[in-house]
Amino acid sequence: MTTPENTTPRGPVDSSRIPRYAGPATYARLPRLDEVGTADVAVVGVPFDSGVSYRPGARFGGNAIREASRLLRPYNPAQDASPFALAQVADAGDIAANPFNINEAVETIEAAADDLLGTGARMMTLGGDHTIALPLLRSVAKKHGPVALLHFDAHLDTWDTYFGAEYTHGTPFRRAVEEGILDTEALSHVGTRGPLYGKKDLTDDEKMGFGIVTSADIYRRGADEVADQLRQRIGDRPLYISIDIDCLDPAHAPGTGTPEAGGMTSRELLEILRGLASCNLVSADVVEVAPAYDHAEITAVAASHTAYELTTIMSRQIAEARAK
Repeated sequence: MTTPENTTPRGPVDSSRIPRYAGPATYARLPRLDEVGTADVAVVGVPFDSGVSYRPGARFGGNAIREASRLLRPYNPAQDASPFALAQVADAGDIAANPFNINEAVETIEAAADDLLGTGARMMTLGGDHTIALPLLRSVAKKHGPVALLHFDAHLDTWDTYFGAEYTHGTPFRRAVEEGILDTEALSHVGTRGPLYGKKDLTDDEKMGFGIVTSADIYRRGADEVADQLRQRIGDRPLYISIDIDCLDPAHAPGTGTPEAGGMTSRELLEILRGLASCNLVSADVVEVAPAYDHAEITAVAASHTAYELTTIMSRQIAEARAK
């Protein structure tokens, strides 16, 4: 069950009394789920990167994001909201998935997501590689039906297979379309760029129902116009947002497995997300943070703030629904 309406949410550790660098690194220094019993938004890690096709290391991404999130503060001025006071947000720990068997790992992640969503919570997932988006979407679709998808990424991730494997970080959204768990009237890639295997990649992607906003489109049109376009495409459908941190330029996110030049700035990403605050965000993920390639926590800081904006949107919507 989620937090009762008359219960004051338990927020982060008071950083004026306990230094930010002290104590366990839960996300934003929030309480663990077992400390509060129930949560409206469960922040959960999935330390899994067996589906990567180039540089490994995203299995360490969730904890890197948690460490970088120590500096987050409880009031979000960009959205004029105190997300951790509006709803109970808690760190639900990690989903332990088999690193040697991708099919089994996918099943484990789906079952764990079912359990968390079954409590009434929304999920803010910290990956992990992008393979994990498929089982998360399966679980969300069981609750909401086929969902709208905003996929922030340098890459399409709608390829068919790698080395004959159907579950990899480059295939989750093709599988999701094939399984009927996405609303094909409201699918968008955002931030794509870089070379492809051939023009057929784009043709196949379009047939699946995806629209594309490239990183160059964002540069030329601006974050506000792009956010408005995305809002119109999504409408009032239940929305899942999946963010591969490599949607950002390597200058803003060097710590990732498949970097591509010419990406978004972290400012552009955050502004687009803020422009989606009116959308019905039911769950989200931030994936592909590989701290071994990071410098001064640049990537992890960007990812922690990205998750913060997504968590704020969900907390605001929960509070608004309760006030009705």
